Amino acid sequence: MDEALGLAASALFVTSPNPRVGCVLVDAGGQVIGRGHTQRAGGAHAEVMALRDAQAHGHSTVGATAYVTLEPCSHQGRTGPCCDALVAAGVRKVVASLVDPNPQVAGQGIARLRAAGLEVVVGPGAEMSRELNIGFFSRMVRKMPWVRLKVAASLDGTTALNNGQSQWITGAPARVDGHAWRARACAVLTGIGTVLQDQPRLDVRLVDTPRQPTLVIVDSDLQTPPDAALFGGPDTAVQRKIWIYAANPHPERQAALEARGAEVVFMPGCDAQGLKTGKVDLGALLQDLAKREINEVHVEAGHKLNGSLLREGRVDELLVYLAPKLLGQGAGMANFGPLTALSQGLELEFHSVERVCLDLRIVARVAGRSIF
Repeated sequence: MDEALGLAASALFVTSPNPRVGCVLVDAGGQVIGRGHTQRAGGAHAEVMALRDAQAHGHSTVGATAYVTLEPCSHQGRTGPCCDALVAAGVRKVVASLVDPNPQVAGQGIARLRAAGLEVVVGPGAEMSRELNIGFFSRMVRKMPWVRLKVAASLDGTTALNNGQSQWITGAPARVDGHAWRARACAVLTGIGTVLQDQPRLDVRLVDTPRQPTLVIVDSDLQTPPDAALFGGPDTAVQRKIWIYAANPHPERQAALEARGAEVVFMPGCDAQGLKTGKVDLGALLQDLAKREINEVHVEAGHKLNGSLLREGRVDELLVYLAPKLLGQGAGMANFGPLTALSQGLELEFHSVERVCLDLRIVARVAGRSIF
């Protein structure tokens, strides 16, 4: 199972919107005869890849045990049911980390395996498998993506100087690490303020990846320049989708952005009285992303949008890089409050704290936030 989990982890940048799954086949004598992980959406799942690997090396799978990090699927989606493939291959036992939260599966794969006479064990490796697929579980169970807010700051919490300068507070190794977190996400989300001020590309460049996450821009008045750096140029190696969420119609601006390949989605927000606020409804935006099969959202925005997301309870996890320096006055991590009592603060739980060369990387989750 450890090897199967390693295979699943190696598919971190590959499988979205499908879960990251690994499979190892072992014969009756305890020898590994096949390995595989889920391919890109539409490609073979981990179980089929492991069966193909065994066949390619001339191994019989009759009587084998399959160690797989998620329940074999039982439905016809982009590919056929994996439980049927295991049965047809003569596998006698399946050890799965977790039941698949997808309502189209949700125990049916296990039931079909047992009905066919296979022994099924569920549980080994569950925690790591769930962590690898936290966005998939969130989308299936909550109908919302897992939202991870990334911040790079000085030790005193400054993310930019008063003149707007922010490149670079943390060191190069931390930036490479941040690109790896971008690469695992289905979408990178930012706000129009960051687009106009920083002219960012917000793509994955510092690590190898077979796909670029979708770029999502919160832009209520469609101010994104059609010549913005985020659109890239003719030499862009990997194309990506760009979705711009707006609240107020501007037909000419919309046409110009669509001519650059962006999709414009209107998501106007309303206040408690039902009156339009002129701002994008962030909750509706995230629900829409879930419907579009976005599992993990990686937020790289300014303190205003960060504050709005935190204030509305839309953030599940913070990814914070802290540099060993003090910068004093400047922009903070998030603009929300002011609070009138300490008890009103957002309680977090440290998930991991690690050194990245000279900088510190902290992953902190909202206290009590279930990981399903």
